[in-house]
Amino acid sequence: MRHFLKETDFSPAEIPLIFSMAAEFKRLRDGSYPKPLEGQSWGMIFYKNSTRTRISFEVGLRELGAHAVRLDTNATQISRGESIEDTAKVMGRYLHGLVIRTYGQEIVDEFAQHAGIPVVNALTDYLHPCQIYADVFTLAEKFGEDGADLASLKGRKLVFFGDCNSNMANSWVLAGALFGIEVVLCGPPSFGPGKEIAAELARIAPGKTPAFTENPEEAIEGADAVYTDVWVSMGDEEEAAARLKAMRPYSVTADLMKKAKPESIFLHCMPAHPGEEVTQEVLSSEKSVLFDEAENRLHMQKAILAQLGEWAKQEK
Repeated sequence: MRHFLKETDFSPAEIPLIFSMAAEFKRLRDGSYPKPLEGQSWGMIFYKNSTRTRISFEVGLRELGAHAVRLDTNATQISRGESIEDTAKVMGRYLHGLVIRTYGQEIVDEFAQHAGIPVVNALTDYLHPCQIYADVFTLAEKFGEDGADLASLKGRKLVFFGDCNSNMANSWVLAGALFGIEVVLCGPPSFGPGKEIAAELARIAPGKTPAFTENPEEAIEGADAVYTDVWVSMGDEEEAAARLKAMRPYSVTADLMKKAKPESIFLHCMPAHPGEEVTQEVLSSEKSVLFDEAENRLHMQKAILAQLGEWAKQEK
């Protein structure tokens, strides 16, 4: 059974097909889109609250012809101690697929191991693969002919500011290797890239290590795209004061953006905290592509869901 738990779960030959499908879904948003999941029911399990993830997946499943069953963990037996293995096996008897937004990567891995249906990682503390595919799609739209123009990204430079041991930083490390983008991480030394993502990168790109610097001016030189994320993610609230203090020098300001290429763009997976990781001036500037980026979650996730659904049919 095929799943989408990491960026690397689609092969280099399959990735362009996914992006072409996403571009086609975006062109056909007028209602003429195909419905490859017609008659199916997909579960959406949320361990964490969500706005963009919930809406984009729920709408996407409906537009693909499927019924979305939203499941908050506190309303299931998971909250009372039922094992993931038992839960996954039961859900696999009812549903055609699962979308999961949770904490540890091991949770989506275990669901995938036992459910017998496609599982999609809608966010873990380790990776955010649906977001990163949508972000890459957005870059291709801005620098190429459309979101499927992956050749336009070869050699482009993206700088990520902030917590460089976060899910978004990890996902950008993998995306850089997959799409030929030069990804530079920039943040406090105590929040540098972790050993796990370094090992993951070495598996797909032998000899490569995550590029990291603590110097914002050095990092942003020649950047085509600038990316940041919140400094305090869900689950990190107890560390909020220490994180805010350590990250302050890495706030993306208008002055910092001026040091990137003149045609550079700014991205953020949202929600943003103006005055912390980025200023309102940058968020409101012409360089900001936040809402295109958010919209593209819908189109990209539809492509991922449709392809996984097709592969699942072929296996039966």
